[in-house]
Amino acid sequence: MPAMMPTFFFVKDWKHEDRLFSAHPSSTLPKDSSWVKKAWDIAKKKLMILPQRTLRQEQAFALAMKIAESEVRVLHGHADDKWINARFHYFLHKKRTQRLFIVVGEALLVPLTGFLVWLPGPNVAFYAVALLLITHWLSFRGIRRLLKKDHAYEASPLLEEWERAAAEKREEDFPGLLERIEQAFDLEGVRKILYK
Repeated sequence: MPAMMPTFFFVKDWKHEDRLFSAHPSSTLPKDSSWVKKAWDIAKKKLMILPQRTLRQEQAFALAMKIAESEVRVLHGHADDKWINARFHYFLHKKRTQRLFIVVGEALLVPLTGFLVWLPGPNVAFYAVALLLITHWLSFRGIRRLLKKDHAYEASPLLEEWERAAAEKREEDFPGLLERIEQAFDLEGVRKILYK
């Protein structure tokens, strides 16, 4: 497998819900980036109100738009699952449909929050809804792009151990397993994605 192949993690969290996140490092803007990109980055940091597990999933979907490779690596914890391709595609189709409804709802909210401009102070509601609309639209486009890619599925014994512990509700094992996952895959904040 190519060393630079983009990696996604398709793992069940402690509530036994599927989660998708990527292994990309947190992106920083290049020094020569335009003021618009810098302003967009600052707005995302200040106004992003999504929980970490949702935010990381949205970022993973948006990242799929930037991937030039035709194949992506999907690490999962289902070593004996011969239906992993069908499960992954079902998950992506379900998320794509959800994002479509969310985008339509937020698009209807943007004009309504625009009327709050007449109130004194900054129109934070408008900016927050507009930012969420853009984030979900990028996510929707990323899911569509990810569905067109080839997926190289790879079962990870460590992720399988996590899923087994989560299924058996062994909460005393969670901190150690999550720390091992972070170290093994050089990830940050896995606890907030897979646990509370």
